[in-house]
Amino acid sequence: MTIRVLLADDQALLRQTFRILISAAPGMEVVGEAADGKEAAELARAHHPDVVVMDIRMPGTDGLAGTEAICGDPDLAGTRILILTTFETDEYVARALRAGASGFLGKTASTDDLLAAIRTIASGDSLLSPQATRALITRFLATPEPGSHLAHHDILAGLTVREREIMALAAEGHSNNEIAGKLFLSTHTVRTHIQRAMMKLHARDRAQLVVIAYQTGLVRPAPPPR
Repeated sequence: MTIRVLLADDQALLRQTFRILISAAPGMEVVGEAADGKEAAELARAHHPDVVVMDIRMPGTDGLAGTEAICGDPDLAGTRILILTTFETDEYVARALRAGASGFLGKTASTDDLLAAIRTIASGDSLLSPQATRALITRFLATPEPGSHLAHHDILAGLTVREREIMALAAEGHSNNEIAGKLFLSTHTVRTHIQRAMMKLHARDRAQLVVIAYQTGLVRPAPPPR
């Protein structure tokens, strides 16, 4: 199955480079290019891509607004957002997560990293890496936006004890293999529990599941190091 990709970046040269790299990869094709978030949302509605590679900082309508528009459109429920950013400085990442972005990649990433990230996001399986989860979620979701805190018991009441346990470990940045090792389970069993939790919580993907874990208080970020 071919992964259909939409590129959103205000730099035409960078879009062209990404197009060449992605088009040359087996099982991928670029279905459109956008120069800002508004155009990205319009093209997403026209082409229904599997993945939108979205820059955050663009003049006009930025990638955050574009992410909100795409993830908030029920007709685009199958479209996932891969954010291009710099982990250490881009605090818009937190809002992009809350809006429904599925993963993140630094602009200095290698070609292999970019292609692997697109495949990961298209599968809906996970954030790009446990390291990215730990760095981003812990730092930027530590303090939810006003009014965003969800009622713990109301939202999570339908989960089993094991589903909550595995969801919490995923939110802390552990991979399926790491969770399996900690709980003496098979990786398949871990993945099944995560998929069931996503279904019960109506989460688009693992990224949103992680957001819910922090917003409900199921997981609390570790205090910053001194």
